[in-house]
Amino acid sequence: MASLADAIHTFQNGGLSRNAFLDRVEELLSTGEQDVQALFAMLRQAESQQRLPGDLYIELQRRIGRHAARRSAGADRGSSLQTRVAAPRSVVGADQDSWDGAQAAPEGERIKGVGDILNGRFVLEECIGFGGMGTVYKALDLRKLEASDRKPYIAIKVLNVHFRGHPQSLITLQREAKKAQELAHPNIVTVYDFDRDGTTVYLTMEYLSGRPLSRVLREPGFSGLPYAEVVRIVGGIVKGLAYAHERGFVHCDLKPANVFLSERGEVKVIDFGIARAFHKPENDSEATVFDPGSLGGLTPAYASPEMLERLEPDPRDDIYALACIAYELLCGRHPFDRLPALQARHAGMKPQRPRNLGLRPWRALKAALAFERERRTPTAEAFLRGFRGERSGVEYLGYAAGVAVLLVALGVTLKTWHGRATPASQPQPAPTEAAAPAAPLPAQASTAPASSVPAPVSTAPTIVPALTMASVIPVLGEVPCSALLPELHGNALRVRGFLAQRYGEARLREKLAAIPGAQSVDLNVETIDDDKCALMAALGPYWVRSRQAGNAVNVRIRAAGGALTEGDRLVLDITTPAWDSQVYLDYYELDGNVLHMVPSPRAPQNGAPAGHAATVGNAGGWVISKPFGKEMIVLLTVPAPLFAGMRAEQEPAATYLATLEKQLAQMRSRYGPDKVGVDFVQLRTAAKGR
Repeated sequence: MASLADAIHTFQNGGLSRNAFLDRVEELLSTGEQDVQALFAMLRQAESQQRLPGDLYIELQRRIGRHAARRSAGADRGSSLQTRVAAPRSVVGADQDSWDGAQAAPEGERIKGVGDILNGRFVLEECIGFGGMGTVYKALDLRKLEASDRKPYIAIKVLNVHFRGHPQSLITLQREAKKAQELAHPNIVTVYDFDRDGTTVYLTMEYLSGRPLSRVLREPGFSGLPYAEVVRIVGGIVKGLAYAHERGFVHCDLKPANVFLSERGEVKVIDFGIARAFHKPENDSEATVFDPGSLGGLTPAYASPEMLERLEPDPRDDIYALACIAYELLCGRHPFDRLPALQARHAGMKPQRPRNLGLRPWRALKAALAFERERRTPTAEAFLRGFRGERSGVEYLGYAAGVAVLLVALGVTLKTWHGRATPASQPQPAPTEAAAPAAPLPAQASTAPASSVPAPVSTAPTIVPALTMASVIPVLGEVPCSALLPELHGNALRVRGFLAQRYGEARLREKLAAIPGAQSVDLNVETIDDDKCALMAALGPYWVRSRQAGNAVNVRIRAAGGALTEGDRLVLDITTPAWDSQVYLDYYELDGNVLHMVPSPRAPQNGAPAGHAATVGNAGGWVISKPFGKEMIVLLTVPAPLFAGMRAEQEPAATYLATLEKQLAQMRSRYGPDKVGVDFVQLRTAAKGR
C-alpha cells in the first residue's frame, strides 16, 4: 500500500520515467492483496497534492479498475458485523465472542462498495451520497474509458440490502428509470438505465460535479444566503418540480440532499425514487401492480403532514418541502427546528419571519408552510411568483375590495361623528333603519352620582397560553450535563433522556412547570454521575437529534434496569439505522478510559448493512467483575469511516472525545447531522450478594 504512494511520489519528483512508473504500478497491483479502496484514496490524495498528467491519471484508474475486477471475481468483501469484540476491563474471563445473528451473507447477497466492479464495467470509486433506496457512487465506466470518452464517469445508485430484500425491488428501479427518463428536463438529473449484477440491482445516471444543497446548509457558520441567490436556487427547483407536476408526478422526498448545485451553477433535482403518480391514467396497469410509496421512503423533517399520514400524494406535498428548503436557505435553520410536521403542528409552532424578507415574499413562504393542504399554495409556479414579490390578479382584486370596504367603513364613521358634533339647536334628520345608533354620553357627562354606577364585571374566560417547543428548548438548554428530548402533547410536556444526579429531577420538574402553558410535566430520565458530563457534552446533542429524526439506532443490555452483578453475563442487542453505516461500539470505564470494542485489533471490521440487528454476548463468555459502579456503553453509527486507521484498543476518554468531536463535525458537514446516530446504555454493576 505505502509502496504505491512511494512510487507516485518518486515519479512526481522525477525519480522514475513514465514507462518505469507504470511498470512499477503494474508490479504492485499484480502482487499481494492490495485494498482497492485504499488505492483509489491514495491516488486522489496524490492528485490533490500535485497534479498528475490527465492521461496518466486515467490510465492509473484503469489499472486499479482491472485490479478491482480481478479481486471481485473471487473475493467476498461483505462486512456484516460478524467480528469478534474485546471484553471491557470490568469483564473478565471473556473469550472472543461473535456477533450472534450476524453471520456472513452468501456471496450473492454481499454488499457492493468502493472498489467493487459491476458487470465487469463500472468501478465503484467513491461514495457520494445516501438515499432511502440505496447508496450513490461515483463510478468509472471502463467502456467509456476504452473509447477515450472525455467524461468516463457516471453515478450509480446501488440498492441497499434492506431495500433489495423487497420482493419488487427490481420493479422499483425499473419504474424509477422509466419515470426519470420521462422527466427529461435541464433541472432534473438525467437517468440512463438500470441493470443488475447477480442480486445487486443498480441505476446509472449522469455524474454531476458540484455539491448537494445539504452540504451548503451544513457548512460551519452558515446563517443564510442573499435573497437574490435564494430566489435563483428556488427558481431552478421550481422549474424541475413544475415540469414533473405537469406530467402527474410528485417527488415525495424533496429535501436539500436531493437538490444538486453543479459547478456550472445549474440547479438539479435528483432522486425521484419514490415519486408517485397523482394523475393515474385509466390504462396505467402498472399502478395496480406496484406503488413505490409503500416502501415508506420519506424524510420526516421535510415531509408534509399528509405524507406522514400516508395520504395520496399531491403537488402541495412538494411545495411544503420546497418552502422548508427556501426558509433554510434564507435563515440557516429549519422553520420548525427539523421537527416532523405532525409534531410541529401539535406543538403549535409557527415559523418566524426571516430578517430583511419583504412582506409579500414572506406571505408566500408562510402560505407554502401551512400544515393544512387546502391552505397551502396550490402550485410551484404560484409559490415562486409570490416568493419573488410579484403580484397576481387575484391579489389586486383583493386589494381593491379591501380599499372599498375601508372607505365604506370610514364613511359611516365620519357620518356618525358628524351627527355627534352637531349643535343641539340645529335640526336633526329623522333616524332611519340604516342610520348608526346614537353614541352614549361620555361618563363625565352623566348626572347620576358615581356611586350609583355599577362597576363593570368581566366575564371573559381565563386564557391558557399555548405550550410551544420554542419556550421549552431554551429551558432544557440551560440544564448542564444532560441529554434531554422534549415531546409536546397539547399543554402536556414529556421529557426523557439523561440528567445529572446533582441537578436532580425535582429541580428540573420545577423549571419545566414554570414554562408558560405547561399544565403537566412527565419526566422519564435516567440520572448519571459527573464523570459522564464530558460524554454528554460531546455526544448528547447527537442522541437528541437521532431521536428527533427517528433514526433506529439502539443499544440495550439484556438485564432488568441495566443492572448486573458479579458473575453475570453481559449481553447487548444493537440495531443500526436504515442505511449502510460504520459502527463504533465503545465502553466508557470508571477509571476515565474508553475501550474500543468495535472496531479494534480483535474486531477490525465494523461495516453494517441498513437496518441491521445483532446480539453481542448471547453465546456467553462476558462475565462481570470488579470494579463495580456505573459505566456507559455507547453505540455510534456514521455513513463513512471516522478515522484513517485503527485506534489503540484503549485510550483516555478525554483524548478520544476531543478527537471524536472534530471528526463528527466533519461528518455532519458532509452528510448532515441526521446521518450521525448515537445511543447510550448505562451499565450498573455490583458485587455478588449485594
